Amino acid sequence: MRPDGPTMAAPEESLRRRKTGYSHPEPESPPVPGRDPAGSPAHLHAGTFWLTRIVLLKALAFVYFVAFLVAFHQNKQLIGDRGLLPCRVFLKNFQQYFQDKTSWEVFSYMPTILWLTDWSDTNSTLDSLALLGLGISSFVLITGCANMLLMAALWGLYMSLVNVGHVWYSFGWESQLLETGFLGIFLCPLWTLSRLPQHTPTSRIVLWGFRWLIFRIMLGAGLIKIRGDRCWRDLTCMDFHYEVSAPCRTQPVPNPVAYYLHHSPWWFHRFETLSNHFIELLVPFFLFLGRRACIIHGALQILFQAILIVSGNLSFLNWLTMVPSLACFDDATLGFLFPSGPGSLKDRVLQMQREIRGARPKPRFGSVVRRAANVSLGILLAWLSVPVVLNLLSSRQVMNTHFNSLHIVNTYGAFGSITKERTEVILQGTASPNASAPDAVWEDYEFKCKPGDPSRRPCLISPYHYRLDWLMWFAAFQTYEHNDWILHLAGKLLASDAEALSLLAHNPFASRPPPRWVRGEHYRYKFSRPGGRHAAEGKWWVRKRIGAYFPPLSLEELRPYFRDRGWPLPQPL
Repeated sequence: MRPDGPTMAAPEESLRRRKTGYSHPEPESPPVPGRDPAGSPAHLHAGTFWLTRIVLLKALAFVYFVAFLVAFHQNKQLIGDRGLLPCRVFLKNFQQYFQDKTSWEVFSYMPTILWLTDWSDTNSTLDSLALLGLGISSFVLITGCANMLLMAALWGLYMSLVNVGHVWYSFGWESQLLETGFLGIFLCPLWTLSRLPQHTPTSRIVLWGFRWLIFRIMLGAGLIKIRGDRCWRDLTCMDFHYEVSAPCRTQPVPNPVAYYLHHSPWWFHRFETLSNHFIELLVPFFLFLGRRACIIHGALQILFQAILIVSGNLSFLNWLTMVPSLACFDDATLGFLFPSGPGSLKDRVLQMQREIRGARPKPRFGSVVRRAANVSLGILLAWLSVPVVLNLLSSRQVMNTHFNSLHIVNTYGAFGSITKERTEVILQGTASPNASAPDAVWEDYEFKCKPGDPSRRPCLISPYHYRLDWLMWFAAFQTYEHNDWILHLAGKLLASDAEALSLLAHNPFASRPPPRWVRGEHYRYKFSRPGGRHAAEGKWWVRKRIGAYFPPLSLEELRPYFRDRGWPLPQPL
């Protein structure tokens, strides 16, 4: 049976077409968004920073959120109406000191919104500032978009708290957050709330502002070490870092990982110290060696900060230090963080990149004004960096210092010296009518995180920050005369003050009348040895009494002390 002709002719015709290269034209399909003309998935081009801005804003908003959360939970107890160091007293003293100055001069010396509020109820004012900051930072964190007004509001709110926070806000990361937040203002358009504001590309000047910030942070930290304690030069500092500390230089509240890292082999500690010098003294210069080196710098710095987060409770410092490092990455580098697909952020950025390459947009009035503002920012940063650079080059380098009341360009550094032993102040109370009686039973107050009970496991709280715990650790290196707030705390414990007790983890007099006496004891702490006798007993620490930190005190003895300082008198329950 002979097959039909067309059936036999089809393959022959197809063969002729393949030989001659001829084929019937087929209609072109429209280009698929997110794919190149060949149909393969499109890749973002290097050199734009639309997605970088989103990541930067979210990271900065996260740190702001934590900072305002800490403020909301602790400000009333620390600087509120009946706080350990009431900000109302601080403001009045400041105002009296500058009584011959105008209101504007006083405000410029210490800018804070609290100058404009009623001081009769500072608790409500402090809560309002913290809650407003929490609300704005939550919005930016969730949406990834902001404008200059929102970011300026976050910066102004936090600066208002820092400037009245007294010693509780004296840490270097407060100024670092304010400088980072100030740069964050200029990341955004003035009014528009959009994750991809088409007419407001991310300014290269602002990005270099962030890079200049991380350069100063890391190089300052490296130089202060080399110029400081000899143990950084002979590579032995990490033998002590995890267990003991010196004021503002290492770990006030170690975490469980620090316990095991402290007992690492000696060669591992030498490797840690060498790696630290490499990251802080050499890697910062990668910023100026082109795109690839800049990306390597950002990756190494973020990895370094992540290791520090795992190994210690340094508040939100390391989380904050990651933020300027993100400015090292462009859209092509960060694209993996965003989903692909038609209409996605990644796809929209790709389309914007093609439009920019295809035609140069006409200058708009808003763009010209913004460019002028960014140039002015660059000039301001350069001018304010002069004393900071001179400090970096000085053999008498100082760290964590600001040269202006706005905390815009500051000096940074950490761990300049390491002590070889750890001391702690332990507060104790007794119900005995005679504090000197041999049979008086003294019971310990436990703090939220700082070492106390040797059997209690070290806490893990980063990025949260217990400000009182940190200041208790500072106090252990000084005397109570240098830290009069600790006597205020003792008075509040004698009255079983609810606000003060909320800062502690354990009150031994919770279900009893307040103690009649409170004292401070000075102890030396060391980590127990894994496998040793103390570790077998469940103890993380071994402690030994050094002596009295302050003598037994009663509430009546403290009343004149409180009046002289303008502190509210505690009322016993």
